[in-house]
Amino acid sequence: METYGKILLIAMPAFLALVLFEKWYGWYKGKDTVRNLDMISSLSSGITNVTKDVLGLSIGILSYGWMVDHLAVFQIRASWLVYVIAFIAIDFQGYWVHRWSHHINIFWNRHIIHHSSEDFNLACALRQSISSIFEFFTFLLLPAAILGVPVQVIAVVAPLQLFAQFWYHTQHIKKMGFLEKIIVTPSHHRVHHAINPEYLDKNLSQIFIIWDKLFGTFQEELPDKPPVYGITRPAATWNPIRINFQHAWLLIKDAWRTKNFWDKLRIWFMPTGWRPADVAEQYPVKKIEDPYHFQKYDTKASRALHTWSWIQITMTLLMISYFFGNIASIGSPGIFIYGGFIFLTVYAYTELMDRNPYAIVFESLKNMAGLYILYQKNDWFGAGNMIPGINYLLATYFIAATLITGWFVIRHRKEDSLQLSVSY
Repeated sequence: METYGKILLIAMPAFLALVLFEKWYGWYKGKDTVRNLDMISSLSSGITNVTKDVLGLSIGILSYGWMVDHLAVFQIRASWLVYVIAFIAIDFQGYWVHRWSHHINIFWNRHIIHHSSEDFNLACALRQSISSIFEFFTFLLLPAAILGVPVQVIAVVAPLQLFAQFWYHTQHIKKMGFLEKIIVTPSHHRVHHAINPEYLDKNLSQIFIIWDKLFGTFQEELPDKPPVYGITRPAATWNPIRINFQHAWLLIKDAWRTKNFWDKLRIWFMPTGWRPADVAEQYPVKKIEDPYHFQKYDTKASRALHTWSWIQITMTLLMISYFFGNIASIGSPGIFIYGGFIFLTVYAYTELMDRNPYAIVFESLKNMAGLYILYQKNDWFGAGNMIPGINYLLATYFIAATLITGWFVIRHRKEDSLQLSVSY
């Protein structure tokens, strides 16, 4: 937990710098592929994901350590070879986890957030799940366990393999010659994120493209079929927490509403998007039929709202940076209170980005919680000993954030009322 937090303190600034560089590069080249609110939503998703992971909020059904202890046939001595084997084994596992996440209803819920952006850029790589509470797929590392790859090696290689998937989420790098035959490239992954019928559920590999070619899921990017990004049932929100549970909520409602008992059971394991016939007829959901003629989700955001949203996410990034650097000193249950505060913060400001009038409720709850912590502890989780005046600065921020959010909600209501009267 503490070690992972320290790693994130190094990784987060690097990823953020690359995301901002891509934004600048697109502007400089006259091909901006990054919309501001979409980028904030993506970064916010990354914040919730790493917060969940640092807190260890997942349950492993099968331990890799147990598999090595009980199933290892060989013992590989620590060398560069064992790291290569581990990397290949993790990449093989990643292909199948990815494939099942696309093809099985219940598992799609843990992956939908990653595809929810209707843009394709480095920021959307940070859209990672918080809904994967149970970890089912350790058994796919059985080849590594049989070969005796140590737990410590898997623990080192797994985050490296994950971080190595970041760079190819971009539209600015075209095809890469002979590398297209070996590794996953931006061209391959553009196909993967597309909702064009030709591209749907293709190119599921994570690092080595060989898995797609072996298992029949490879698709070249076609010059006459530009990729259109997103999901076929649009998320229609900037709130990453809501996106994480949209599909699961639909499955729950469908399972409850259907009159067919067999459908109540099998809906979870049917192909992604399958719905009981009676429910699909009575409760249709919006789906993109023509990917070439749909309007991307957007909200009428003023320059002021853009600026305020950036201030909010900057404050959140500063808060989690302090959190990740001081996990040990904050201790339990403080770390879980802090984590809950981060989740509530993200929920509140992304609801305002959606122009939801209830954003003031969530923002007020967040800020009252923050003020209560300051009042009760006379400190912000020990920060007062390290940063002079931080308690007064935070108190000012909490009060100001409530007032500013209230001002935006009132302004949005007036704008919506005016537009409604004009339309009549």
